[in-house]
Amino acid sequence: QAQLVESGGGSVQAGGSLTLSCVTSGIDFDGFSRGCLGWFRQAPGKRREGVASIWVGGMTTFYGDSVAGRFTIAQPNGKNTVTLQMNRLKPEDSAVYYCAAMSFSFLNNAARCALTNEWTYWGPGTPVTVSA
Repeated sequence: QAQLVESGGGSVQAGGSLTLSCVTSGIDFDGFSRGCLGWFRQAPGKRREGVASIWVGGMTTFYGDSVAGRFTIAQPNGKNTVTLQMNRLKPEDSAVYYCAAMSFSFLNNAARCALTNEWTYWGPGTPVTVSA
């Protein structure tokens, strides 16, 4: 059974930094499988927004326009974990941040990781609040 658990959310002042982490289990990223890990966010009254995604075990990344240059997605601790380093935070970055994942055949490529694609697995979310 797939499970994603986020951590690292909290409150910070504008201009500050936070690092979110997500640990996954029960998702196959090895052998004949490939996959993507990503971060999405949703603020109250707004639609869910794609933040960043990464091809598992690779270098291909995607970023939403509003965070490009400020946020960095990475996998420093292996295929089953993903982090989101958030710098120069703004009040409009306040939202619940969700970790997401998908796994598929090795015949696919990194384009599957686009933030506009359909993602399969979701974590419960971690809140981030940025005060002015």
